[in-house]
Amino acid sequence: MTSSVVEPVEEHAPAADERVPLGAWEWARREPGRIALEDERGRTTTFGELGARVNQLSRALRKIGVTEGGVAAALVHNEREYFELILATGQIGAYALVINWHLTPEEILYILRDSGAAVLFADAELGAALLDVDDQLPAHRYSIGEQLVGWGDYAAFGADQRTEAPENRRNGAVMGYTSGTTGRPKGVRRVLPDVSPEEGLAFNGILLSAFGLNRRDGKHLLCSPAYHAAPSGFALAALHFGQTVLIHERFVADAVLDAFESGVTNSHMVPTHFHRLLQLPAERRASADLSGLHRIVHAGAPCPPEIKKAMLDWFGPIVWEYLGATEGLVSIASPETWQERPGTVGRPFAPDAVAIKREDGTDSAPGEEGMIYFRATLPFEYHNDPEKTAASRLGDLVTVGDLGMMDHDGYVYLLDRRSDLIVSGGVNIYPAEVEAALLMHPSVQDVGVIGVRDEEWGKRVVAVVQVIEGVEPDEALREELDEHARRHLPSYKRPRRYEFLDDFPRTDAGKVKRRELRDIYDPDRPPTTVVVGIR
Repeated sequence: MTSSVVEPVEEHAPAADERVPLGAWEWARREPGRIALEDERGRTTTFGELGARVNQLSRALRKIGVTEGGVAAALVHNEREYFELILATGQIGAYALVINWHLTPEEILYILRDSGAAVLFADAELGAALLDVDDQLPAHRYSIGEQLVGWGDYAAFGADQRTEAPENRRNGAVMGYTSGTTGRPKGVRRVLPDVSPEEGLAFNGILLSAFGLNRRDGKHLLCSPAYHAAPSGFALAALHFGQTVLIHERFVADAVLDAFESGVTNSHMVPTHFHRLLQLPAERRASADLSGLHRIVHAGAPCPPEIKKAMLDWFGPIVWEYLGATEGLVSIASPETWQERPGTVGRPFAPDAVAIKREDGTDSAPGEEGMIYFRATLPFEYHNDPEKTAASRLGDLVTVGDLGMMDHDGYVYLLDRRSDLIVSGGVNIYPAEVEAALLMHPSVQDVGVIGVRDEEWGKRVVAVVQVIEGVEPDEALREELDEHARRHLPSYKRPRRYEFLDDFPRTDAGKVKRRELRDIYDPDRPPTTVVVGIR
């Protein structure tokens, strides 16, 4: 998987073609009155207003020591300030670390310490949850909205700085966190090329044009949490193409459909969103005018074929799919490709960029299950984890642990997300972390956590518990375990069901075989086989 180099756009010169993003900073110079951001209440921000604030923030960040290679953390909802901070770090060679606001204070502290973040920006309500550990936060911290005690005011941060672009502009990046082998999150830190921010946008053009998107598409809807790499990445790419980004704080099916009828041309979604849209009343769906909607792109979890077909029947051939991770893009499936080969996630993004490997590193045969390896879209390393970085590599290819297969014609099929990983509503949940929390309960001898099929969420978390001798596995214990989980886990990681088992199927090393637990508690799940293409 390779990324070609796009010639930089000359100052005030027209773009070579519509696949080349100019960059939000350049749009601020060229068309300052153009609408960049809009929220659900109709409040708008022009590119000129956005660019001026971004330049002030860039200068202020440098002033407090966030320079090339530095990290600025953001704990924010979907809002204008998210884009301001990403663009501000993006032109001073720094990393923007966007933190999942569902995490516990302990998890947030770990990420802040591990990343070396020099400053934290947080919505007041999210920052308030960290006041008990205030002494462990970065020395520089600013609240958005209400000012917290001991925190600076985001609105005042940089307000005294000049609004012109800073000197020595250099490409920055977003730093995402993914799980380590023990469930501890690890930062995916991309190598920053020594180029201008505009030159660094080359991949945005490649990415969007691969899905048939370009500057002719006028309004993008962000309706997933911006801390997710995929939806935020697409929203930023749309902004760099000069599109207006409509910001929804959360996904509400009826409001999203309204947006699709009111000028939105494209959006990034997950299968859970499809399920909720399809649950709208039949008459509401039938009356919706979707003639202005050009593209829907989805990923985040395997999409049930019946859901995908229903969306294609309703929306028409505008629903695109891809397989990817924080580490890079694997494959793309156009609507036509999926209709010809239901279940595929498409062909590799670039020639010779994907391989299916056996455990010994040799190539799997067509139709044979193996580990999916791919060429990283952009060079990266796992921050502070050289062992994980090395373990993910096989020559110039990398893996995130996904199992899949490839047919005779080169189409990829995803069989399982990182084997035991639970993907619920497009969010990754790591069983080891949930198990570790439940093992703290005094009545638990051992536990295995799995994901079972759920019509709305894709998967729901189920905990299979072995109790200690003398404890009655009854409904009262289920309630105890649920209360325990509420205290130790974010809500989206909490098991929705508890089952009891006298003993577990185990490997020779004594580890619980989660796959066999899935056979017991989700026996009718679809088989992990496909009909491969004919040579």
